[in-house]
Amino acid sequence: MLVSISPKLDPGTAAPPRPQWLRAPAPGGENYRDLKELIGRLRLHTVCESAACPNVGECWNHRTATFMILGNVCTRRCGFCAVEKGAPLPVDYDEPQRVASAVEAMGLKFAVITSVDRDDREDGGAELFALTIRAIRERVPGCGIEVLTPDFQGKRAAVEIVMEAAPDVFDHNTETVPRLYRQVRLGARYERSLDVLAHAKRVAPATPTKSGLMLGLGETNAEVLDVMRDLRARGVDILTMGQYLRPSPKHLPIVRYAAPEEFEELRRVGYEMGFAHVESGPLVRSSYHASQAVKQAANPPLPSAHRTS
Repeated sequence: MLVSISPKLDPGTAAPPRPQWLRAPAPGGENYRDLKELIGRLRLHTVCESAACPNVGECWNHRTATFMILGNVCTRRCGFCAVEKGAPLPVDYDEPQRVASAVEAMGLKFAVITSVDRDDREDGGAELFALTIRAIRERVPGCGIEVLTPDFQGKRAAVEIVMEAAPDVFDHNTETVPRLYRQVRLGARYERSLDVLAHAKRVAPATPTKSGLMLGLGETNAEVLDVMRDLRARGVDILTMGQYLRPSPKHLPIVRYAAPEEFEELRRVGYEMGFAHVESGPLVRSSYHASQAVKQAANPPLPSAHRTS
């Protein structure tokens, strides 16, 4: 059963106790250590570390990672994000080749590429996304590629630059409900994010599009369902939903923890709305099970398979 509450976000609010079921194992293991050493040696950044993802141990031990290009300093100051904020770093045009080298060295069959916001650049960083896609294609021809892009300040030409490089999945996260944008996504606009997703689908109708939401910031059940409908209306194929986890006391507070049963119900509703794949759970993040998601999006199960009695 879905819960509907809507308290205000107060930075001084104490978070409720973290439930026992919301635990991720500490990262470790040989694959994790090998990948950490490789990424450090190639002077690369991953969102897995920069955003303090709870699944870093699981994913890295399966030798998968989400590479973060265009530096590790973001030009926006979103209230939920652990990535460093400040003056942007110079663009490193050798970075796409180093990412491709890492993908090859790791033996990846599927790679995810994301970036910080680069509002200092005319194209928002779209050129580097395209260069990275092409570098991976040249070095590892059989590797699938998902891009998780910023909103490029709504510039459709930037979306087109990325889509012309032919990623296998185009992902842009809406993150939260429109009422909370001014607190959660400073500098972003809900309708702009929807337009980015819609334009990517117009440019390349056969390419799956994807978006993600966080729960626990004070949104209501009705608002979440409205966002899901808006995404489907723009042709979004893949949806991810997970629990917001506060990176530090300086970030927005957790208003509540959504129970696993709520995530399962949202998953069921998502399939009924027509999403080809829905990844929904407390520890789910944008790139979690990314390769499986695109495979299922190509062969979606019947909605009846996801109904509950």
